[in-house]
Amino acid sequence: MAQLSVSLLLLLSSLFIAGTASPNGPPARAFVESQCRATLYPRLCIQYLSINANTSEQSPQQLAQLALMVSLARAQYTRAYVTKVASQLKKMKAKEYQAVKDCLDQINDGVDQLSQSIIELKRIIQDGEGNFMWHMSNVQTWLSTALTDANGCIDGFSGHAMGGKVKATIKARVLNVAQMTSNALALFNRFAARHRARGATTKP
Repeated sequence: MAQLSVSLLLLLSSLFIAGTASPNGPPARAFVESQCRATLYPRLCIQYLSINANTSEQSPQQLAQLALMVSLARAQYTRAYVTKVASQLKKMKAKEYQAVKDCLDQINDGVDQLSQSIIELKRIIQDGEGNFMWHMSNVQTWLSTALTDANGCIDGFSGHAMGGKVKATIKARVLNVAQMTSNALALFNRFAARHRARGATTKP
């Protein structure tokens, strides 16, 4: 899984570079904005995806893939921070350690679910119409589970009297992951719906 994460981050980095090498003109941003209207957090969607969308990549599938990769990157970034906090609390034998450890376990699960979703989306592209419904169901299930994990982490802090700044920082970062994952799921559903509609119109 570590090797997988490194390769995904390298691919994500290449998309960041591609986006900065050729500045996004109005067509690219307009496409992102139109797609992001289908999400629950359109401003966040536009903020993260418009700066990374390549002007030559303007399809629902490519945008859904980018959204998944950005969500994974945010989840890994958050995991690194929560891992550091958990390690410090464990050394101090702080009573808040278990709550942070539980959150970290859920973040780890979310990272795995997002990683699997990216792999499955690539399989959809490779297979075309073959096993589309199976692949689609897998991605939707994994993204929904990743979203549940993130929300579970946030809810887990409700009854714990943790230091205000650390607690607020963890919740803010995990909330960002949850919202990005929600947006990624919405964009994937938009791509899947268009893919199914296109397949239905091409059948004899």
